[in-house]
Amino acid sequence: MQSVPVYLVFLAATGLLKAQAGAPRKTAWDGVYTEAQAARGMAAYGPSCGGCHALVPEGKAPLVGDAFWKSFAQKSVADLLEFVSDNMPNGSPHSLSDPAYADIVALMLKSNGFPAGKTELERNNSADVQIVKKDGSSELPSDALARVVGCLARSGGDWVVTKATAPERAENAAAGAQDATRPLGSRTIPLKFVITRLDPLLGSRVAVNGLLIGDGGKDGINVTMVNRVSEKCP
Repeated sequence: MQSVPVYLVFLAATGLLKAQAGAPRKTAWDGVYTEAQAARGMAAYGPSCGGCHALVPEGKAPLVGDAFWKSFAQKSVADLLEFVSDNMPNGSPHSLSDPAYADIVALMLKSNGFPAGKTELERNNSADVQIVKKDGSSELPSDALARVVGCLARSGGDWVVTKATAPERAENAAAGAQDATRPLGSRTIPLKFVITRLDPLLGSRVAVNGLLIGDGGKDGINVTMVNRVSEKCP
């Protein structure tokens, strides 16, 4: 049998490892719209959206700043595009053309500081483009509706979730069988404004939904729902 040179084996192994690791995640910071598209977006935004929304952090229903991150951090640009087409103009969703909606989203990205690139944003090239902070952090901001999985415990007179997973958007993290076995995290998250009796769930693995208090839920979760996913934890 003919032997294979060692350097070829090394190169093949390196390529396999890279393939297994997958390509780097694309984000909105990679330039996913063009300047010309954002300019067209301003022309479409004025008559269709300007009466109800502001392109500054302050004002009526702002689409920029904290309000933007609260709604779209961890989501994809395709999610943003779907939201815009489903809700704008007010009272007449889906009334603009697909290119016009893409132009408006390009304007929203520009207004939130994301850079322009060389390729226009379209519905078919935005599904895998993630909306994250410039440092790459996908931590959800305060007041975002989120979901965590962990162990229900007591800390003094308060309820907490220990070994909690990082908060995920509630609408993107529906309950499933995987919650009973998924890897947990290292966070301890206080549960605030609990109005249901949790004593029967003590020591269980639970899924908690609610509004984050502080970025990443550092100050807790304003609880809307607690469900047991496994009798024992972890």
